[in-house]
Amino acid sequence: MSADPLEFETEEQPPAAFDLALWKRLMAFAKPHRKAAAWLVVFALSTAACDTAYALVTRAVIDDVAPLLGEPGVDAWEILAPYGWIYAGLSLGLGLSVLGFLHAGARLRSHIGHDIRESAFANLQRLELAYFDHRPVGWLMARLTSDTERLTNLLAWGLLDFAWGFATIGAVTVILSVLSWPLALVSLSVLPLLAWVSIVFQRRLIRSARAVRGLNSRVTAAYSEGLQGRGVTKLLSREDAANGEFADLSAQLYSRAVQNAVTSAVYLPIVLVLSGLAVALVIVLGGSAAAGAVTFAGTITLGTLVAFLTYARQMFDPVQELAAWFCELQMAQAAAERVLSLIDTPAAITNSERVERELARERLDGELAPDGLPDAVGEVRFENVEFAYPDGTRVFHGLDLALGEGETVALVGSTGSGKSTLASLACRFVDPQGGRVTWNGRDLRDRALEWIGDQLGIVLQAPFLFAGSLRDNVRYGRLEASDAEVERIGRAVGLDRVVAELPDGWDTEVGEGGSKLSLGEKQLVSLARALLKDPRLLVLDEATSSLDTETELRIQSAVDKLLEGRTSLVIAHRLSTIRRADRIVVLEQGEVLEQGTHAELLAAGGRYAELAQASAH
Repeated sequence: MSADPLEFETEEQPPAAFDLALWKRLMAFAKPHRKAAAWLVVFALSTAACDTAYALVTRAVIDDVAPLLGEPGVDAWEILAPYGWIYAGLSLGLGLSVLGFLHAGARLRSHIGHDIRESAFANLQRLELAYFDHRPVGWLMARLTSDTERLTNLLAWGLLDFAWGFATIGAVTVILSVLSWPLALVSLSVLPLLAWVSIVFQRRLIRSARAVRGLNSRVTAAYSEGLQGRGVTKLLSREDAANGEFADLSAQLYSRAVQNAVTSAVYLPIVLVLSGLAVALVIVLGGSAAAGAVTFAGTITLGTLVAFLTYARQMFDPVQELAAWFCELQMAQAAAERVLSLIDTPAAITNSERVERELARERLDGELAPDGLPDAVGEVRFENVEFAYPDGTRVFHGLDLALGEGETVALVGSTGSGKSTLASLACRFVDPQGGRVTWNGRDLRDRALEWIGDQLGIVLQAPFLFAGSLRDNVRYGRLEASDAEVERIGRAVGLDRVVAELPDGWDTEVGEGGSKLSLGEKQLVSLARALLKDPRLLVLDEATSSLDTETELRIQSAVDKLLEGRTSLVIAHRLSTIRRADRIVVLEQGEVLEQGTHAELLAAGGRYAELAQASAH
């Protein structure tokens, strides 16, 4: 494993500095929930108001009430009772305010978390398949789980701390200035130093936090991959090696996390020391002024001094909270960058402007597709197609090929010859850099992606089933299909024989990824799912190559049923599965080497004949 904590970070990394625009972009997720945010601010302000009023009541009791208590005939209860009621009222108001902002904060947190996850997941659905080729599942899961959780907590409760903290600081500053502006200046004198300390620490915190989040994604990805490949690990007796690799990665995360924690731990005590310094200055200078040893503008009474000490400490409580919040904000910036990169990643395969305009129109003509063009796949053509992968690997250079409507065309060739890439181009999973791919004479880039998807049926070598019933997995091909239609399709592909042996028939739970079914049974479900969709263009990507010969022969009849009456592109390594294809195309290094029927190619004695002879042995 690489020691680089950002191995899976393919996006450009921004500089390690506080990015205000980034947080403004994230705060946009709170805008649809203005009501909850407004109540959060209101309750934060009322909490600050109640909290700061206590010291004024204490000052009044010390300066106005205490001197009267020793005089004859003075009823202490009568004098103190109003202040007791004021304290009780402030406590009740404070309790209700705290209850209110906790409720509003929890609601805002839930709303923001829901919206961020929904936006990220929705964008994942829009992205092209190639996006996932270089991003492990665990890496993506970390963005949708731990990163999002951290951000939602920070945004919701951070908004509360921000409103409460600045309201408290503002109220205390005004009160201190009214009580004694010279002493107020003394207590606030440490703020510039505090600001400088924050600036010094922010870059270190962001950089170390980004490394921690990057390593956390790698750990999540490695854990996910280890669980999925646990069978292979055991078969190859690589448990110790796997443990060692994971332990090394975990140690890297531990080291970076400790470094991040130490930086954060040093920052907060500095804030505490500075706040203590402010209180110490108030005690020394304010106490001297109250004793008459130092002359200030105005008079410093004992009650005013006590209030000052209370406010000096009270003012730095929110300062400490805001410092901790700012520290967390900087550490969470790495998570914010990662989540927003997922939400904002543009799709490489999109609808054209013309298609978007057509999709926005109300269309009454049932003969046209939603994009305003004929609702037909027709002939599939590759015209002078140029294609290379981002790493520079060239696959096709001027490829020309046609699939007639209703024709079954099989692709054969050695590994890396371009078979799967050709299928991806035919389905517009990728776009050519030159030339064009057409359906019914129209460039696929001028057709709606949604419409293209509706015409496609794809069966892969490794079928994927969702956790749920067997019936629901077949119905995934067409969600509105009735139970009768699902069962009819099941009989057509021979799935009914599998159903008859299951404990709950069609309602049997297949397990995560179809773990309760054999590979052959899962492939039958995949074939039934594709047939239920009734696609016009069918792609079979080595759909039977991983099956044993007996299972393959049993499934072949289902494959034949699926191919009937539709344009089909079949990728196969086993030549026995494509002998009945209308045409076989031999690809080598991105070029069409030869094409024809099985018999014609055997008679030609070329590359296909060599492959057939090799497979026979």
